[in-house]
Amino acid sequence: MNKQIWISALATLTLFAAACSKEDAAPAEEPTAATDPAAESAPDAVESTASQTESQVVVEESAAEVEPEAAVIVLAQADDVSAARNWQFKEGTHFTRMIPTQPTVGGADKIEVAEIFMYSCPHCFALEPDINKWAEGKDPNVRFVRIPAVFNELAKLHAQLYYTEVFLAQSGKLKDPVAFRTMVFEEFHRKNNRLTSQVAIQRVFARAGVSEDDFNRTWNSFEVNQALRVAADLARRYNVTSVPMFVVNGKYRTDTRSAGATEGNYTKLFEVIDELTAREGLR
Repeated sequence: MNKQIWISALATLTLFAAACSKEDAAPAEEPTAATDPAAESAPDAVESTASQTESQVVVEESAAEVEPEAAVIVLAQADDVSAARNWQFKEGTHFTRMIPTQPTVGGADKIEVAEIFMYSCPHCFALEPDINKWAEGKDPNVRFVRIPAVFNELAKLHAQLYYTEVFLAQSGKLKDPVAFRTMVFEEFHRKNNRLTSQVAIQRVFARAGVSEDDFNRTWNSFEVNQALRVAADLARRYNVTSVPMFVVNGKYRTDTRSAGATEGNYTKLFEVIDELTAREGLR
């Protein structure tokens, strides 16, 4: 009898048969461009604890309560649909799955795509026009955010520059943040202005029409300091070792090299990002 059961089970089973990197990071006094066409390095990000604020909220999926049995069944069915699709890109080759899923900057109402970047990174500068174009045409259910990498003291200063820019734009004091980012990149990479002090940075904001009082008030604000803590925490959680790097919904990590993109032709990168957001949309 046992032999018959074993044979039956065996028969059933047969039926279902480019970037900037750590080691090359520039010193705080005068950063230098990396020579690697795909990556530029930087030291480990500073670990910090992020808390929620109205302007910068970290949402951690792994902290969610256990869902009722019916909801689990629905998610399992959605995952089956995702697995059944003929995806173009492969985990371990074109992207990495982060386990467990990590926090995101915004809430769960949208699928988040985060670019981790540095103003001193030449590859981030080269990518900027393309990422702006992609962001303009992205799906409305996708939220795009930037997270400045905090690899050294100069990178921290530039991260403070970035969040000052963000909050001045939100308050209407900085009229064109896209043009301003381009100006900062060009200041560093084309005019050799390394922006190594608050005074040098304030002059750039002044050229963009921001008053010194508005700049100083925002530069030293709680919101900017909190955003810096969140950025450092997320960089640690995402294991950021080079920029530019992209994280989709706190779950998938990719970059220009993994995606198969080349400088000046980032089509493959955006195809990978779009496919990963599509995977998340099926959940």
